[in-house]
Amino acid sequence: MSTNGTERAKRRIKFNILRYKPGFIDPPRYDAFDVEVDERMTVLDVLEHIKATQDPTLLYRHSCHHASCGTCAMKANGHEDLSCVINVFDLKSDTVTVDPLGSLPLIADLVVDMEAFADRFAPLGMTLVRESEFAKECVPPPGVEAYMRYEDCVECGVCLSACPVANSTPSFIGPAGLAAAYRALVTGDRPAGEVFAHVDSAEGLWRCHGAMECSAACPSNVDPGGKIMALRRELVKYKVKRIFGMHEE
Repeated sequence: MSTNGTERAKRRIKFNILRYKPGFIDPPRYDAFDVEVDERMTVLDVLEHIKATQDPTLLYRHSCHHASCGTCAMKANGHEDLSCVINVFDLKSDTVTVDPLGSLPLIADLVVDMEAFADRFAPLGMTLVRESEFAKECVPPPGVEAYMRYEDCVECGVCLSACPVANSTPSFIGPAGLAAAYRALVTGDRPAGEVFAHVDSAEGLWRCHGAMECSAACPSNVDPGGKIMALRRELVKYKVKRIFGMHEE
């Protein structure tokens, strides 16, 4: 029963979940679970139900349950998203296949190694968390040294998994890394020459095919594809100015 006294719609759905544990379940396989799902349940809700009632060995990541942390990203029926916001009924299928993110090393079951994703931000020392901009007259309350500004990107890895280039080119900087480079450029966090030296390569800006799958999949509306196109325009302008001696170093 729902909290307002009305009966929630329910359906039995088969979940095929990728399983992999080195030395135990190897090569990977799909295990099937039959679950009664109500209209408000998310894929993460289902995974928690399966772990609690059917298979306590199921491994996956989660934290906040409200699309803020990015840790529960995975694929449901081939589409990347945060599992805490994927409503099962919205998938409109009696069978749901759950996979880990692509383009990242698989650790176990639905858990991937995010270190390779984080490494794409490292060359310029870029981080998606930095000191907040606020009026100089603002004073933090006692016990708070400074405010921090959290960018819209939740570092979930969805854009990298959705990117067709990243799936075939592991050395590609990737959508989130390039979008972070654009942010470093426009905010002045790094000199333009340093940013462009990092992205002006066959594994950087010029490897992107402009498929825009990254922007379509992004759960936080960051639009990494749009940032990549904007970064390309800035790089072209930078090069033209250098050719004609117009650029100030």
